Amino acid sequence: MQATFLGLDIGTSSIKALLIDEQQRLVAEASVPLSISRPEPLWSEQDPEEWWQACLTAIEQVRNDAPQAFSALQAIGLSGQQHGAVFLDVDGHVLRPAILWNDGRCGREAEELQASLQDFVERASNIAMVGFTAPKVLWVRRHEPDIFKKTRKILLPKDYIRFRLSGAYVAEMSDAGGTLWHDIACRRWDDALLAAGGIDRSYVADLVEGSDESARLSDALSTKWGLTKGPVVIAGGAGDNAAAAVGIGAVNAGEGLLSMGTSGVLFAVTDRLLTKPARALNAMCHALPERWHVMGVSLSAASALSWFADVIGKGDRVGDLIAEVQAFASHPTQRANAPIFVPYLTGERTPHNDPEANGIFAGLRAQHDQIAMAYAVMEGVAFCFADDFDVLADSGTQLNSCFLVGGGARSQFWGQMLSDVLQFPLDLPGGAETGAALGAARLGMLAARVGNEADICFKPDIKSRYSPDPKEQSFYKPRLDRFRALYAAEHQIRMRSR
Repeated sequence: MQATFLGLDIGTSSIKALLIDEQQRLVAEASVPLSISRPEPLWSEQDPEEWWQACLTAIEQVRNDAPQAFSALQAIGLSGQQHGAVFLDVDGHVLRPAILWNDGRCGREAEELQASLQDFVERASNIAMVGFTAPKVLWVRRHEPDIFKKTRKILLPKDYIRFRLSGAYVAEMSDAGGTLWHDIACRRWDDALLAAGGIDRSYVADLVEGSDESARLSDALSTKWGLTKGPVVIAGGAGDNAAAAVGIGAVNAGEGLLSMGTSGVLFAVTDRLLTKPARALNAMCHALPERWHVMGVSLSAASALSWFADVIGKGDRVGDLIAEVQAFASHPTQRANAPIFVPYLTGERTPHNDPEANGIFAGLRAQHDQIAMAYAVMEGVAFCFADDFDVLADSGTQLNSCFLVGGGARSQFWGQMLSDVLQFPLDLPGGAETGAALGAARLGMLAARVGNEADICFKPDIKSRYSPDPKEQSFYKPRLDRFRALYAAEHQIRMRSR
């Protein structure tokens, strides 16, 4: 019987489990939804126990769908939402809900952290953003001192699941950079950054490469799941974006992906550390040795259209709404006179690092209806990616090819719009929806040493390619200029009103 490999993706909205065989053929998959708690303005939390129970449910579904294949499980790879903070006591018990990547409560702590070391940005290779892990820890120390006093370990989301699977405290390089405790150039914890964050090395997990063995599945779970063919290896794994890159074969310098999920990510692989912290570019290690990556991150991407569809009562008919937008955009005059939308519904990261930024509709006229506004939403998301492309170029990053992945990638209309706005070709791979979980499973294969990187991390077939229309550049440029000016004006007004 062929060995099988399990990829677990600890997402924000769901847990995904993907079982593949040695030829990377899909054997079984499952997805279990998650809930988010927002008990205060700017807060975003989840219960780590809900992650764990959802993992058990997803794994059980996969096991029930393919019992014989599951019994041949050889390795597990982990992917997960980045930057979250899970606080554990001396016995490994969770002390409070996990604070998530899109939580915005700790602006004060982020400012103080960056000011605490003269060379903070140079050491961390990033500015101290509220979404990163270290400011969350400082917030807990200030506002929940009893919790902080009991804290003995602080784990990232997927690393908490690793702990539950194995009992081991281990992290890996691609996720570690988002803590602001990591020396990204040298791929190790930085004691000065840890001290600035109010902790030391005893609070953090051991570091491994994403493609290395990090731990082994516990005997109790092996017995529970009927696994008798030897120890199951757990790979270091990756943050969700690095895992998605591995899943579509973006593993060498110049290769990248554009992810149209809840948030938007432009991810590019580099062969050395490149940074542009002044423009909120994220720079981190890749999940594979001796490689790094840069990311431009937009906090609202496909979720902006979902939000608007809910507002107008079409939340369950987003596909129909896109079809209506496409028909609207086929009339040049209508498209040219459409409103402008800035989709900063939960603040924005790249290029502004502004958690207080707002969504804006501008240029509304009496003739505009909800379809014109929906067009503006889709175009505004594309303009966010134009900013990301601009920042990547400013950092000296070379991007030679780019896959389009995520839920928003299902729309051919949106895919072509993105290519036209960016004036860059975008390739749609087969299996775009399973990127992170597949990348995790691939890292499991590498950790189990069943093949080399070239054999395992191949690129998928290209389902379709969106090639930019040069004539569209003259249409989008003035609208992109207005988009950028709107944020600048709104930001100026906010600063004056303080």
